[in-house]
Amino acid sequence: MTNNIKLQLDKRGHGAFVLEHNGTRDAEMAVSINGRTMTVHHTEVDQKLRGKGMAGELLNAMTQYARDNSLDVIPVCPYVNTMFQRHPEQYNDIWKR
Repeated sequence: MTNNIKLQLDKRGHGAFVLEHNGTRDAEMAVSINGRTMTVHHTEVDQKLRGKGMAGELLNAMTQYARDNSLDVIPVCPYVNTMFQRHPEQYNDIWKR
């Protein structure tokens, strides 16, 4: 996982990959995990930081976590779904269609 990105989950498996700097949440990718499946719900980056690759960092952290934990990913999030469709060769191993 990228150094600044942490996965925060509650007891029910709901939470987010969070990118924080100096105690401020700059970006997050909301997910839920149920069994061997991770659903990615949405990705949000602070307005002033958009276009700096933060969503891509979250995507990389999420996909690495999914691979490390043998999870299938359902990309409900429009950003993640678009990236999976544009680059299926990079995500076929984790993409649950």
